[in-house]
Formats: sequence, structure tokens, C-alpha cells
Amino acid sequence: MAKILMVEDSAQLREAVSDFFMNRSGGTLTVETAADGDEGMKAVTENTYDLVILDIMLPGPSGYMICKKLREKSDCPIVFLTALGTEDNILLGYEMGADEYMVKPFSLMILYTKCLILMDRKVKKETEKVLESGNIRLYPSRMQVFVGSEEIELAPKEYFLLKALLDNKGHVLGRQKLLDLVWGMDYFGSDRVVDTHVKNVRHKLGSSGDQIKTIRGGGYKAV
Repeated sequence: MAKILMVEDSAQLREAVSDFFMNRSGGTLTVETAADGDEGMKAVTENTYDLVILDIMLPGPSGYMICKKLREKSDCPIVFLTALGTEDNILLGYEMGADEYMVKPFSLMILYTKCLILMDRKVKKETEKVLESGNIRLYPSRMQVFVGSEEIELAPKEYFLLKALLDNKGHVLGRQKLLDLVWGMDYFGSDRVVDTHVKNVRHKLGSSGDQIKTIRGGGYKAV
């Protein structure tokens, strides 16, 4: 069962969305509601949700503020549902971290469908292949690397070097093997370029750089 939070000061709108989602999903979607910014801020701070729907103009903290707070702890989908329809408002909504922005008046069916798509996309994203070593997580489909919750920016060769090591976690890869995998079979130059790139990757990974071990004889492995 998926759990959605809707922060909206209109009681009529909260009831309409909650009832529509419950009936349309056959009870597999539940919508919790908050009537103002303070309730919304408390809800996103203390609970987790599969998706959050936010009005912007609220008594107390605005929807923008709630979105910012939520993004500090979660990547759950966020939909702004608001009467503010100017280009500046919409752009600010996306800049704050929203996944979708809908302007009132709106269609309940379109809102429902967009929410389903966003939640389904998040599930697929979470089940994609992930290469891990300690606190290091590498997402091949997105070419992203994280240490804990922090995204690490790697140059292309650094990324593919780390990917090669994580793809072969626990196995020693010699310099020549890494050259073939990352630089290509037609690379001509010193194999010491591997050492330089490993050093750079370790530095960017911080304390997690220790997950890449140097093996006597000219090789490396991820552990």
C-alpha cells in the first residue's frame, strides 16, 4: 500500500483528492492530509511517504519551504498543486526539487495518473542495478556515484575506472587490464596513468577511498 501526503488548506479539496485516490486505487493508495504549513512541515519531518502533494500558498510555512525541508532527507516524488501559474512560480517549483507542477483548476484523473507514474518511476529507479563497495554506490544507468548520501563528481575516465573495479569487486585487476577496459586496446602510453587516476578517485571518495586496495605487483581491487 502506497502512502501519500497532501498539504492543502482547502478542506473540500483535501477530501476530494483523498476520496478519488482511495476509490480509484481500490484502497491501495491512502492519502494523509495536512491543513497548513506547520502540519505539513511536521509530517515530512517525522514520517516517510511514497509521494507528497503540496500547495504553495499555505498558512504558516509555504509549500516551497516544505519542499526544501523534504529534499534534505528524501528523494520521494513531490507534486506542486497550486493556483500560482506564472512561469517564475513554475520554474522556482522545479528549482526547489519538485518532480511535477500542476496549476489549479485541475483534473483529478490527470493528478492521479501523474502520481502513479512518478511513484512507479521511483520504484524502478530503486530496483536498478547498483554496484556497491562499503559506502560507495555506483548507478550504471545514470552514471552517478555516491558516498553515503553525497554525490561524487568524477571525470569520465575516473568513473569508468571505478566502475571496472566495482564490476570485478574482490578480484585483482592489473594495470594493463585496466588500461584495456578504460582507455581501450589501442592506448599507447605509460601504464602509470592508471596510478594517477586511482589516486584521484581515492581522493574524491574521501575516507571511502580505502575500498580500493593496491596489490603488490601492479594491480588494484575493490573490496
